[in-house]
Amino acid sequence: MVRLTAPRVMMLLTAALLLTYGSVAAPAPAPRGGDGVPPDQLAKAEPGVVVTSGAPTTATAALAMPPRTAPELFPPAGKTFIGVMTAQGPYDFTAVDRFTTAAKRQPQVMLFSSGWATDRFDRTVFDRVRERGMLPMLGWEPWDYRVDTAARKKKISARRIDQIRSAQPAYRLSRIAGGDFDGYLRSWAEGIRSLGYPVAIRFAHEMNGDWYPWCELTNRNRPGDYVRAWRHVHDVFREAGATNVTWVWSANVRWSRSTPKLSAYYPGDAYVDWLGVTGYYGTGAFSAYRSFDAIFKKTIAEMRTLSRKPVVITETGASDATGRKAEWIRETFRVLPRYPDIIGLIWFEVNKELDWRIVSSAAASKAFAQAVAASRYHLTWSPDMVPRTEVGGG
Repeated sequence: MVRLTAPRVMMLLTAALLLTYGSVAAPAPAPRGGDGVPPDQLAKAEPGVVVTSGAPTTATAALAMPPRTAPELFPPAGKTFIGVMTAQGPYDFTAVDRFTTAAKRQPQVMLFSSGWATDRFDRTVFDRVRERGMLPMLGWEPWDYRVDTAARKKKISARRIDQIRSAQPAYRLSRIAGGDFDGYLRSWAEGIRSLGYPVAIRFAHEMNGDWYPWCELTNRNRPGDYVRAWRHVHDVFREAGATNVTWVWSANVRWSRSTPKLSAYYPGDAYVDWLGVTGYYGTGAFSAYRSFDAIFKKTIAEMRTLSRKPVVITETGASDATGRKAEWIRETFRVLPRYPDIIGLIWFEVNKELDWRIVSSAAASKAFAQAVAASRYHLTWSPDMVPRTEVGGG
């Protein structure tokens, strides 16, 4: 009888462990036939995934890789954001603070303008808006706005001002599409890419009018020039890797049948993320009282023949010329839920030509605050959120 000493016991246990490893964990022989690829040439497993016969099992892969949660969309399903535009924009938040106090609601988006003739990319402008908990929306305007400022000082008619400011050959659409501004475009694209958080760009808005140099009806622009210019700007940003941009195509409401159809100006869904529309109660064709439906409904319906992208009211406001401003605000927010594809409304909080601000009267402030107290407007924006680019869904 063999005496089991301690060394012999250890030898037997070691041998048993080696036999077990050889029969269970040792790699199987390389398969022959079929593709004939040996296991050491198969795709490597993710770190931490146990590999059996050269491939991870579903169970082990699930254990090793934690599930990824989808980023939260802005705005969330069933919600509508409130935005604001002021005269001073990110350079002075006094008007924003007054708007917030009157509305009793923090706006989630801030629209501000920048003209090509004078402005260069400045990160601090965007960071100020972000730090206030608002998505920056850049109203990017290819013109020299000083022409407009000078014309207004002459105390001439509004129509004459439109004619003067729209004649700026240096900013003709064909020059934009032809690459004359590519260096400028790239500087902004690289700057916005470096921000690392979402930014919306409303480029060359109200293109279906005749009061800006980028409108096809002015400045010796030709049919098709607007779409070519838009696509070129978009492509420069894409080539620069500025994928954090939400592109906002923003038309003016059609005020008569004589105005151009929107289809002539739409660049296509591959180049647009949000459909924008501008309309006001209390000016021009809408001087007499007209409801939100009367101002916006037909234009939004026309947009729907072009795209199913989400809609944003990119500028709106109401005057109190006939004493019905508060009434218009109440009615607007009462019908807004009937447009489930409208994901946001930006209020023009400026006293310009007419006083569009909600702080213009206690009645207007109260009406606005009561309207946006509804749960559909209760939301926040954060840089981690992803702008919603499809209607519906979670």
